[in-house]
Amino acid sequence: MEAKIKAISYYLPEKILTNSELVEAFPEWSVEKVANKIGVSKRHISAENELSSDMAIKAAEILFSEQQIDRSTIDFIILCTQSPDYYLPTSACIIQEKLGLNTSTGAFDFNLGCSGFVYGLAMAKGFIKGGIAKNILLLTAETYTKFIHEGDKGNRTIFGDAATATLISTDGFATIEEFDLGTDGKGAENLIVRTGGLRNQKTGTLGELDEFGNIISSDHLFMNGGEIFNFTLDAVPKLMNNVLLKNNLGKDDIDLFVFHQANKYMLNHLRKKLGVEEEKFYYFLENVGNTVSSTIPIALYEAMKENKIHVGSNVLLAGFGVGYSWGGTILKY
Repeated sequence: MEAKIKAISYYLPEKILTNSELVEAFPEWSVEKVANKIGVSKRHISAENELSSDMAIKAAEILFSEQQIDRSTIDFIILCTQSPDYYLPTSACIIQEKLGLNTSTGAFDFNLGCSGFVYGLAMAKGFIKGGIAKNILLLTAETYTKFIHEGDKGNRTIFGDAATATLISTDGFATIEEFDLGTDGKGAENLIVRTGGLRNQKTGTLGELDEFGNIISSDHLFMNGGEIFNFTLDAVPKLMNNVLLKNNLGKDDIDLFVFHQANKYMLNHLRKKLGVEEEKFYYFLENVGNTVSSTIPIALYEAMKENKIHVGSNVLLAGFGVGYSWGGTILKY
């Protein structure tokens, strides 16, 4: 039994943060510098009381309406988030009730970032191949902007909030092929929120300026950009080669490469190192920013809308980042 993507939709919060607004707060930046280097002109910011579960619910409702999906057919929910509503219960249980899904629906969260969508596809495929479920609602929802210090100009230029809903079923428009997944926990310290969890519960640190003028606080998102960049340039070429090998494909067999939309600078370096033509390498972050686990499904939705993908296309997905964690697969349309 094959596992296929049947539908994708997404939700963006109403509030928008533009480069012009960021430059007002950080006059040493320019609108052009942010747009050219990061590749982002605006990003969507979740409202104060708008949490990941709220956004996931909105994405699912858009999916049901936009794609004409009968919610009574859903028999499993998988939610990828690093910003859950509570330590417990799992947010997926709350989502099940608020969406009015059957109580026979299985549901759980998993905590993963930039590789999360690919890992979610792998789990959904396993459930379908194992006969555990037939129609799986894979949700990604993240409110990273709530973790970012208002004085951290670096991370504020990059990240936006979003949620996506993907239906994985026994029928659909894209077959989910073989996976390559990997982890290197030595990099955990390079993208982290240090306090607020059980290991370091105490919060309220004042923070300090780093060499680039960003405020660094253990209560907020810390990213060592240089180390993340080096990790990506090392891990992703190996990931791509392994995905191609496991699927008995060559690079020329791939019609479109859809990678985690980290930032334009990193993606351009990756593309050149991998030797991928620009017309085969998809970008979609200018108007949404880096939305963590939601970047790949948003990009897939937009690439299909732009007719970048057609029947017979092989699309290579690659997610990579916080953890360190990475994963890739092929979608056969």
